[in-house]
Amino acid sequence: MIRVLLNDGLDKKAIENLTKKGFQADNIHIADEDLGEALKDYDALVVRSATKVRENIIRKAKDGQRLKLIIRGGVGVDNIDVKTAIELGIDSKNTPGASSASVAELTLAHMFAVSRFIAVSNVTMREGKWEKKKYKGIELSGKTLGLIGAGRIAKEVAVRAKALGMNVIYNDILGEKEDFKGFRYLAFDELLKEADFVSLHIPYDKAKGAVIGEEEISIMKDGAYLINCARGGVVDEEALLNALNSGKIAAAGIDVYKEEPSANLELINHPNVSVTPHIGASTKEAQERIGEEVGSILEEYFK
Repeated sequence: MIRVLLNDGLDKKAIENLTKKGFQADNIHIADEDLGEALKDYDALVVRSATKVRENIIRKAKDGQRLKLIIRGGVGVDNIDVKTAIELGIDSKNTPGASSASVAELTLAHMFAVSRFIAVSNVTMREGKWEKKKYKGIELSGKTLGLIGAGRIAKEVAVRAKALGMNVIYNDILGEKEDFKGFRYLAFDELLKEADFVSLHIPYDKAKGAVIGEEEISIMKDGAYLINCARGGVVDEEALLNALNSGKIAAAGIDVYKEEPSANLELINHPNVSVTPHIGASTKEAQERIGEEVGSILEEYFK
């Protein structure tokens, strides 16, 4: 029997389907320090964002000569040491399209939240304050949205933003994208100069570090808005906080952080910041799609 460890959980229906198909699916969480040893008895590992499958875990797991596949239930595989896995003959896969719509909608939710003071006014009203005159927001319609990265999620954001009447521009390290026709491609610096809202949709590259830091923020429009529902680390949190305090950045919407759970309380509690605890893919529909894709990958791989 093929044994699969679901270390960060999976949709209940997906687990039931795996069992019906003859897999032994263990829906338990094993801590990092014990994970490598435990994986000696598994054929496949499924993780989400919480588990970081680093080199030491993969090498110890491979000692058991059993682990063949690691699946990330979500977009990207940046929490898996893919290089080491390949070196040891272990395949790595993900479910890139399953949560795209959910993350895109959260991106827009943060844009609405920061443009209409939804986050801060929700707090102040609960404190008994009625600060109606203080919260003069802006409309999204007619504003320019700059997308950094042009993958599946960015495309979903672009389509929805266009429907709201926004002008959408984008930049991607691979250049212009065939499936982004109807949206304008700009060089990175030009995008920063022109965008009213900048939204990131790229993986975190440890070697490159933050893509948006002090220098990049200085290029942006005064009073621009920054949205990050991509990965923690792609935005320099200290530089962002300084820009929020100075007014260079009007507000920010953040779902991901350099460290999670985040201890950056000054940023989290900033009145001009809308925050969520890495819930981009946390919708009923996305979880079902992720479960379905994980099941299909396992069935196809081990058939």
